[in-house]
Amino acid sequence: MPELPEVEVLARHLRPLLLGKTIRSVTVHRERVTRPTPPSKLEKVLTGAKFKDLSRRGKYILFQLQPKNSKTPLTVLGHLGMTGRMFLAMKKEKLPRHTAVVFNLGSHHFIYEDFRYFGRLTLDLSPLGALGPEPWDLSAEIFAESLKRSRQPIKVKLLDQNLIAGVGNIYASEALFRARISPKLPANRLTHAQTKNLLRAIRTVLNESIKAGSTVVLQKAGSESDALFYFDASDSRYYERRLRVYDRAGKPCLNCGSKIVRITQAVRSTYFCPRCQRGN
Repeated sequence: MPELPEVEVLARHLRPLLLGKTIRSVTVHRERVTRPTPPSKLEKVLTGAKFKDLSRRGKYILFQLQPKNSKTPLTVLGHLGMTGRMFLAMKKEKLPRHTAVVFNLGSHHFIYEDFRYFGRLTLDLSPLGALGPEPWDLSAEIFAESLKRSRQPIKVKLLDQNLIAGVGNIYASEALFRARISPKLPANRLTHAQTKNLLRAIRTVLNESIKAGSTVVLQKAGSESDALFYFDASDSRYYERRLRVYDRAGKPCLNCGSKIVRITQAVRSTYFCPRCQRGN
């Protein structure tokens, strides 16, 4: 599932492409992805609306639009789920097989495609209310207080979007490795120094990933479309070089040479170095 860096890169990419564009019509091919907003309401409200801004919150993309017959702006919430893609394509191009929603922008289509249809493109903003602060807005003191109230393994706790927004499975493992903290260590047993180091590592990993992703051209080969960038889809070799522990089970640790271990926590894969990240 795309995490904060991937969504941030996509938001930065789409913003200049969409600002000022007017939605001429809306076609919903998969009703499931607009829930709880009925497709008919989405089509009615968005037709004639103009894109005024685009931003990210956690793993969500927020499309700010100015409706045609209203002075009150509205926000469309987008989430990629596990397999979602959002991109612009020339109107003459054939729609992908798993197209869920299409905005007709004139010469181009904005396409939301989703193979499994776990994502969302909706007017329902309620998921935002449950999000914790962005990693850069979270103070070390509040972070420490939150961890002290939890006995969950720290890796599992980091996936709690109420604690910190946007951090997912990949970057939680990467940050814990950078901070030299065992993913199995109960959250309430982290020392003050470990908490500060972990928050610093989270920010560093995310910043590096955003910067790296922003340097890659978001273009599908042989197509006029702008496609969603996934780190592992654009250049798998680059993806492997960038990650230090994730998906590297059995490979040597880049610090000490020990074999990276994979375990399962909360039905998710966790990767770590048993020597560099000792203690549980």
